[in-house]
Amino acid sequence: MRFSYIIIDENDETEKEIIGLFENFPNYFCAGIIKDNQNAINQIIKVKPQLVFYTIPTKTNENTFTSKNIAELFQYANAIPYFIAVSKSENKAFEAIQAGVSDFILEPINLNTIGKCLFKFEKRTPPNAINAICIKSYSDYQFVALQDIVYLKADNNTTDIKLHNGKIINAYKTLKHFENTLPFYFLRIHKSYIVNIHYVSRIHFSKSKCYMNYNEILPFSINYRDNIDAIVRKINI
Repeated sequence: MRFSYIIIDENDETEKEIIGLFENFPNYFCAGIIKDNQNAINQIIKVKPQLVFYTIPTKTNENTFTSKNIAELFQYANAIPYFIAVSKSENKAFEAIQAGVSDFILEPINLNTIGKCLFKFEKRTPPNAINAICIKSYSDYQFVALQDIVYLKADNNTTDIKLHNGKIINAYKTLKHFENTLPFYFLRIHKSYIVNIHYVSRIHFSKSKCYMNYNEILPFSINYRDNIDAIVRKINI
């Protein structure tokens, strides 16, 4: 996986259609599906997706995400994702372009049209090149490859970083710090845990358990259900 995306859409059928088409592009990870403007803005700020699919609604209300919300993001957000608008109306699509949307697709969506949009997006958006983090402890600096991290656990104002070889590294940073700085494939599932989704092997909803490589079990919280759903979508692909 090289790129993260979210979908903003009030229509369940369109959401399913887009998710289904993305199964043909395994380099993409769906980090969220949102229906209202406030949750959409919060998710964009929190997750920092590289790509946003936004379906232009035919009817709006105070909770509807609109092109106006996109224009507002340009005023205060440091990192603006690449927006692709989905519309039945070419006029509405051009209005979205004027508000800051990067590209658009006219319905009905198909593999050819979404593929062209993604090729244009990839030409303009290089993948995240960060592949390691530096853990500082006084005068000691440890460089840890992101691919080696299984999960992170909060320990008061410090964080224990569990590696795939069983080693634990203590970092003098809060879990919140890592939540804000790690790439999209590190997701918070509990107030005390962030997991590398590449190591998740099983999700047990009735027991609220997340299995890491089948041999270690972590709890997850309903407060982070959106992130759990994102992991399940990744596992199902």
